[in-house]
Amino acid sequence: MKAVVYQGPRDVTVKQMPDPTIQAPTDAIVRITTTNICGSDLHMYEGRTNVEEGKILGHENMGVVEAVGDAVDRIKVGDRVSVPFNIACGTCRNCEAGWTSFCLRTNPVEGMDGAAYGYANMGPYAGGQAELLRVPYADVNLLELPPGTEYENDFTMLSDIFPTGWHGTELAGMQPGDRVAVFGAGPVGLLAAHSAMIRGASEVFVVDKERDRLDLAGKIGATPVDFGRGDPVEQIMDATAGRGADCGVEAVGYQAHDPSGDEHPELVLDNLIKVVRSTGGIGVVGVYVPQDPGAPDERARQGRIAFDYGTFFSKGQRMGTGQCPVKRYNRQLRDLITAGRATPSFLVSHEMPLDEAAQGYAHFDAREAGWTKVLLRPSAA
Repeated sequence: MKAVVYQGPRDVTVKQMPDPTIQAPTDAIVRITTTNICGSDLHMYEGRTNVEEGKILGHENMGVVEAVGDAVDRIKVGDRVSVPFNIACGTCRNCEAGWTSFCLRTNPVEGMDGAAYGYANMGPYAGGQAELLRVPYADVNLLELPPGTEYENDFTMLSDIFPTGWHGTELAGMQPGDRVAVFGAGPVGLLAAHSAMIRGASEVFVVDKERDRLDLAGKIGATPVDFGRGDPVEQIMDATAGRGADCGVEAVGYQAHDPSGDEHPELVLDNLIKVVRSTGGIGVVGVYVPQDPGAPDERARQGRIAFDYGTFFSKGQRMGTGQCPVKRYNRQLRDLITAGRATPSFLVSHEMPLDEAAQGYAHFDAREAGWTKVLLRPSAA
């Protein structure tokens, strides 16, 4: 099969790789119809993780089931499915509590709970930027979709970024009528804003400096805040008569930059602590890592981020963090899509054949105007 393979910093290529096979009776093989380049893939692409060379990338996947193991009895060959990026056993303590993003059985990496496809530190699993994907524990993990090709560009968001955006609002403790501040207008931030609007926010502020992304925020009814034009905290405080936001979502992660391009991993956390009212909540779904070899200082290279914890404590705020347990939300979000209530495909800027993945990565990584969300179509789909 063809697959996108990591070869080193800013070097991915499409090459022939062995087809995946059924390795356990609970496995399924999915023929990928759409797979996405995620913003978090860029951390690996830029050499900011310890992902191994030769890894097949891709954790945002959907397709049609081509084969199943003998123990798979819910999922059938021919089913159209969304593949959550989490790989969950379904029976460990965390999975039974609904925390499939922290499965205790699927990741052999010491000190890491939770597994994923094609990602650093998340187990030995190949990704789905390929023609075929092996899915462990298929009955647990796969979400059935209506047959056909309708909603393809919406459903492809169900594997990660739509549930992750929703999870950000959940971690923040958002309630109907809240003012919500979302920092980061990348795909996850925009879908956090979309989620907040669906959930009944009175106003959603979206902070970024890229005009095309801010324009998308405005199109879904959010209030764009351009931090290239001034302090975003001051802009939101002025717009709310000094009240600030009731809660906030961090959708940037450890590579946060100031307007001049200098990196400050604590920047967004500090801004959210300032702009969210006392006793308000902050949901952190931007990626942070235990080790960052490209960090600007030694502490950050060890995953130690010196944010304004003193103010956070004195304001009595709450913070929720971590990767999204996709299965907690994806069934309901699928139904919001088919009901016409949610349209996450508004993000899509480019649809490309798998063979052009390297160009897609390069353009997306350069944050070129208009490159908001890249979908890849395997040539054999």
